[in-house]
Amino acid sequence: EESAAAAAGLLAPLSGAPALLETLRTWLSLHGSWDRTAVALGVHRNTVRKRIARTGELLDADLGDADVRTELWLALRCLPAQPPPHPR
Repeated sequence: EESAAAAAGLLAPLSGAPALLETLRTWLSLHGSWDRTAVALGVHRNTVRKRIARTGELLDADLGDADVRTELWLALRCLPAQPPPHPR
């Protein structure tokens, strides 16, 4: 499917980093809440901040931009469900 291929291409820089993908997915689904994402993932909020910053760097994207977040959310929705990464 074309949308799945586009999504995979957009998220390709994160393909070797399942923790970053899961953090991004959770953070976006919780509307950018650092605290709720940290609780959901069982990590410290600073860990979430570092992972999101690293994700933005790898994707060369401004995650503060609502359009970028929407595009990434839609891309994540096109990917097959992933099992959560191993314990943090």
